[in-house]
Amino acid sequence: MCLSKNLKIRPYARLITMLGDQLIKNEIIALVELIKNSYDADASWVKVSFIDFNEDFSVKPISKIVIEDDGCGMDEKILEKHWLNPATPDKLKRKSERTLTDKKRIMQGEKGIGRFAIFKLGKNIKIISRRQKQIKEEVQLDNGVLSIKNKFIDEGENVENILSYNFSNYDDNFLFESGEEKELFLDDLDVVLEVEQEPKVIMAEKILLGTSEIVRKPYGTRIEISDLKSNWSVAKIEKVQREIGKMQPIFAKDDFSDFHVWIYQDEKVHISQERYKEKLTTCLENKSVFKVKDGKFDSKTNEIKFELNGKQIELSFDDPDINGLKLFQKYFKDSSYMTECGDFNFEFYIFDLKISSENPSKYMLDKDEKDIIKEHRIYLYRDNIRVMPYGDPDDDWLRIDMARGTVSAAEFLSNDQVVGCVYITQDGNPKLKDKTNREGLIEEGKALEDFINVLQLILKYLRKKVYAQYLIDKKRKADIDHAKKGRPLEIIEKAKKQYQNDENTLKFLNKFETSYRQEQKVLFDRIDKTESLAAVGLSIETASHDIMLFIKKTLENQDALIKELMLGSEINQNELITRLTLIRGNLSMVETQMKDIQLLFPSTKSKTKNINVSDIIEKVYGLYKRPFAENKIKYNVCSTDKPLIVKTTDAVLLQVLINLFDNALYWLKTVSKEREILISIDGNQQKLIFSDSGPGIKEEDIPYVFEAFYSGKGEEGRGLGLYIAKQLLDKYDYTIDLAEFSKDKKLKGANFVMEFIKEVQ
Repeated sequence: MCLSKNLKIRPYARLITMLGDQLIKNEIIALVELIKNSYDADASWVKVSFIDFNEDFSVKPISKIVIEDDGCGMDEKILEKHWLNPATPDKLKRKSERTLTDKKRIMQGEKGIGRFAIFKLGKNIKIISRRQKQIKEEVQLDNGVLSIKNKFIDEGENVENILSYNFSNYDDNFLFESGEEKELFLDDLDVVLEVEQEPKVIMAEKILLGTSEIVRKPYGTRIEISDLKSNWSVAKIEKVQREIGKMQPIFAKDDFSDFHVWIYQDEKVHISQERYKEKLTTCLENKSVFKVKDGKFDSKTNEIKFELNGKQIELSFDDPDINGLKLFQKYFKDSSYMTECGDFNFEFYIFDLKISSENPSKYMLDKDEKDIIKEHRIYLYRDNIRVMPYGDPDDDWLRIDMARGTVSAAEFLSNDQVVGCVYITQDGNPKLKDKTNREGLIEEGKALEDFINVLQLILKYLRKKVYAQYLIDKKRKADIDHAKKGRPLEIIEKAKKQYQNDENTLKFLNKFETSYRQEQKVLFDRIDKTESLAAVGLSIETASHDIMLFIKKTLENQDALIKELMLGSEINQNELITRLTLIRGNLSMVETQMKDIQLLFPSTKSKTKNINVSDIIEKVYGLYKRPFAENKIKYNVCSTDKPLIVKTTDAVLLQVLINLFDNALYWLKTVSKEREILISIDGNQQKLIFSDSGPGIKEEDIPYVFEAFYSGKGEEGRGLGLYIAKQLLDKYDYTIDLAEFSKDKKLKGANFVMEFIKEVQ
């Protein structure tokens, strides 16, 4: 015989504490969750009052926290059926259906657990709520069917609802009541609901919020929490303020925000609110090196537009500054790539955290300012509501720190030097889906990868282009400042004159000068060798492509011939001679190019002699003849009757010209027609002009083209070629510059002028 009975799950009262501890980490988050509830109720303001606390916010026995708003409020039914029933599906259902509030807000809560936040704060709770009045309204749906819908009006219901909890007699784990151990279940806890027929608390009356006096709406909610569990401090209050500030875009002006939070200490607005916002705004507007505003990515055209320090910038996937980045070549590959993320807007503030006190500037941050900036990262907002936890200091949703860990950190702006906001919408970015727990976006599908990679492209452009220009200018200024202070040897000479009668000091200065000159020589030699090796490397890289091609063809022909002979195939003598001649021809080309490359090596390049520049140009053209033909590039050399004879080494001219040929080839590939290179040689004026019909050099790049590690090719270029070319020519008192005068601008693209004005011996 089997006996059975129906049972019901009956949770112990301590479930409140368990859920609260797991879902609400601390009192700061608890308070923020309650403020989010006000936001979901379409409140325009929330007032949080810390009443009867000590000046430092430490708690007194009589301390209480009051949270009040002008949201839509709760009636008796909502309090009984929803508030008292944890994990209500109401918000979840509305969120899954993408239902917006009447103010077009996206719900911030979907688990229905915000009420547990109250128990994290205190044991004695009173909730006073007055519901906003609704009327029935007939609306026509998209399918033409008429439907009845409730519509809020600007009036309050005639009753006020009061819900009271008093758990002061229980310990924190609900194991004891008034000091006596008891088996307490959730339904043993008494909660009192009263309906006040004549509202007394939430009334249409004047109240002061900040410096403004407003008329309070006759609806909303007031929560009073006493018998507080946690201690508070000024630091915690400031943390709450910062978390609240992040709910909406941190750059938003008050005039455009429809949700304000005020924190009071008794009857005074806590100074942290205004002080913190003022400091943050000051840092953003006055201390950022670059301000990127009104940014927009158009997913249909792959165009990127933004305002950079007041100047309009327009880029696209066709722009070499973008498609020259390694990230673009790896992920997007070409400009026809169709992104799935949808359009989005962005704004960034970029800081320089490495300004030294020796070379201060207006962008230098003090310790407090650095601390403020480091609390913020790049936030993501959907319909002006923050997507958590993006923007937190320990979050790396754009994978910037990950990328900095795999390549040179200098290739990227660091996470803590950029503060920004990215804006998406529910309608405009449907494929960027929120996780069900609201903690970020679902990390699957092409849309999110597109989104992150486009943002990385923008940030990479800013680092490789405008921030690189800033660093060059910063170094130039530091060099000038250093020069103004006096060069070391000049300072030593002044000191020697000053102490010429002091034998010991003079002896020390002479010894120091000798050591300095020795160290200086070692350093300069090291720089020369490094630049020389870099130049050789760049030149060999160019030449090796053709050499490898010839070797590959030779091996293919040789392997085919060996295979046929091993299979016993009959090959007549003439065919054999033809094929062997082809193999020898390829090897001869390899030999010729290797001889030219040998001129670059230290053992052969150091001999200075008179060189006919035309001979070197012909050698370099041999390296580029095939790619010029493949890319339909017209190549011309015009020269005066008098040859251009230059006293230098083969290696110097080879390296300079290889770089110019290589740059021209790269940029000519980016234009669709009229691909041309013209070299003008003038032996009378000892001048050479190298011109191409490519896109030319952008105006903003002109001051930086000869700087080390600056490249207009994005990451495809190393930024060393033109720098090394200039350094090599400088050693012989020769020059290379961009053409300034129209007579030197032979073609519409880039025009480089080399002058060899030193007299030939």
